[in-house]
Amino acid sequence: MDTHERRWRSPELARTMAAIAGEVEAAWSGLCQAWEVLPGTPEERDLARMVTEEPHRFPWRVVDAALDRQPCPECAHPLGSGERGCGPCDLADGYRYAAQEPDRPDVPPGNEHAVRVAWSVSRAPHRHTFRAACSSQLCLPHLYAGELPSTPQAQRTRHLVNRLTEAECARVGSLAELATLAERRS
Repeated sequence: MDTHERRWRSPELARTMAAIAGEVEAAWSGLCQAWEVLPGTPEERDLARMVTEEPHRFPWRVVDAALDRQPCPECAHPLGSGERGCGPCDLADGYRYAAQEPDRPDVPPGNEHAVRVAWSVSRAPHRHTFRAACSSQLCLPHLYAGELPSTPQAQRTRHLVNRLTEAECARVGSLAELATLAERRS
């Protein structure tokens, strides 16, 4: 899925999505080099299929890149990104979470899992509730910067998002704006 064509809710989110997309592509390029596979060849398609069949053997960025390189046999979207209810996409989207999640240097343990979930939800918001998409997109730049909210902080964000209308969730651009909008409802 091309993350550059979508209009994001904030410049920070756009930069974060582009940075992670670059990392996903670099991870795939590195795997292809290691396996001596050229892009666009039948061997690359075979490698992508093998990675998605054994996601536990690879880092999540490699698995996401492999999914992007396979069209869903049912809906033709990149595998795992079609609408909910598409059997092959639902299955692939679930299996993506079997991939490895090594934490990046200098981030708290568990940050990489949070980044990965927020990235997956942000790039396929149609597969999730509008509130889940809003929360993920608002939090992703902070997570990618190395933050990891405490349980009470995460619960507060969820509580604030739950106070917004669907239209407000679609347009809110930052956690600060979220707090302002939600607190007006007190």
